[in-house]
Amino acid sequence: MQVTLAIDCMGGDFGPSVTLPAARQFLRDDPYASVLLVGLPEAIEAEASRLAGEFPGRARFVPATQVVEMHEAPASALRAKKDSSMRVAIDQVKSGDAQAAVSAGNTGALMAIARFVLKTINGIDRPAIATILPALDGHTYVLDLGANVDCTAEHLLQFGIMGAMLVSALEHKERPTVGLLNIGEEEIKGNEVVKQAAELLRGSGLNFYGNVEGNDIYKATTDVVVCDGFVGNVALKASEGVAQMMATTLKQELKRNLYTRLVALLAIPALRHFKQRVDHRRYNGAALLGLRGVVFKSHGSADAFAFEQALRRAADAARNQVVDRITARVSAHLAAEGVTQ
Repeated sequence: MQVTLAIDCMGGDFGPSVTLPAARQFLRDDPYASVLLVGLPEAIEAEASRLAGEFPGRARFVPATQVVEMHEAPASALRAKKDSSMRVAIDQVKSGDAQAAVSAGNTGALMAIARFVLKTINGIDRPAIATILPALDGHTYVLDLGANVDCTAEHLLQFGIMGAMLVSALEHKERPTVGLLNIGEEEIKGNEVVKQAAELLRGSGLNFYGNVEGNDIYKATTDVVVCDGFVGNVALKASEGVAQMMATTLKQELKRNLYTRLVALLAIPALRHFKQRVDHRRYNGAALLGLRGVVFKSHGSADAFAFEQALRRAADAARNQVVDRITARVSAHLAAEGVTQ
């Protein structure tokens, strides 16, 4: 299926020096994709001329005159920068010229602009950020990761529906399992919001596993793990910190003396395989779910390889009609509850 991505080339810590090489490689790997390269013309042209070789013919430049800074307030980006590369990229999805938008820019601004331009799906109160994390046996999708700090039980139910539909589309699983992040597996555990959310999820028709704990994320106990944005963001950042600490400690220990250096030489194949399995770059690309269009957020510090993974995930989501799946499932839920849309 043909798909067009609108890329905010100016977003992230490195801008066109990362986004353009990633876009070029993406086009080379996907013959059925095209891209709209959105950004300041002079910056894009300078980087394009620096790259060795030419872009495939499926790339088109779309000019923008402004850039949303990484630490800019979302309200300022929304009101004062209507011709930013981020805004123009999302406008391409609104107009139908692109089926998905991808940006490595300011997360708050991206969510605010995307919600303003695209609007939310009927029945979804708040969009959520969902990403994929590596696990012992496969991977796990987790949401929300920071878009919604304070959530009601109904919000958590909506996250469960959106996460299940994302996995159903991308993993081709008819009934993916959904777990609710809690401080214990028992039904009596958790605060009142989590307890109420568990009851809603049990009656939702989703394949609800029950409560899961933090370590279940990395066991792939369920396909989807649902939590509020405060808990999800803390869990994500803590996990990233542990991974960095382990990598640094392992390097230090392997360089401690001559014996450990010799051991390290023997272990090189296993270490390379381990690094590949846990390489965070392979899992780059978070979906902003609940919008009437596909929008993906790349990590701001992503390199070209990582940004390309975000492009791949956005293309997969568009091709597999994630928005339509979420819309249909939410409509069915509302109908079952007797809610008139």
